[in-house]
Amino acid sequence: MWLGHRHPGLSIFAFGRWFEFLLLVIAVTLLIGSLWVCSAAVRVLGKQWSLQARVLEGHKLIREGPYRFVRHPIYTGMLGMLIATGLVYSHWVAFVAALALYGVGTAIRVRSEEKLLREQFGAAFDDYKRRVPAVVPVKF
Repeated sequence: MWLGHRHPGLSIFAFGRWFEFLLLVIAVTLLIGSLWVCSAAVRVLGKQWSLQARVLEGHKLIREGPYRFVRHPIYTGMLGMLIATGLVYSHWVAFVAALALYGVGTAIRVRSEEKLLREQFGAAFDDYKRRVPAVVPVKF
């Protein structure tokens, strides 16, 4: 996304200055909300949080905080930050490419993490998965 930046003063959509300001307000709001979601998720996970997908001894299935709304709120926050950056900085082609790469990479990571959680928590995780969407807080 950073490689495909647009020229300064050029909007991702050509609807005028008022629209560029509106996109900036949306992007800043999205960025603040995304940072909050990520920090809340890490705080709720506590010592269970790790860069590496793993299950610890005594690991608990977390379903509170942002985990009530999505199973992977850190990835939700990362998506929000990606969208905020794209709205403010990127050319639309780079923005679409970045979203596609993010989607593929996140799907791979979610699949591997959920395999570990399913092995550890079985039916409890399956029930949680049925009720709560993975990354985007809307069921499709």
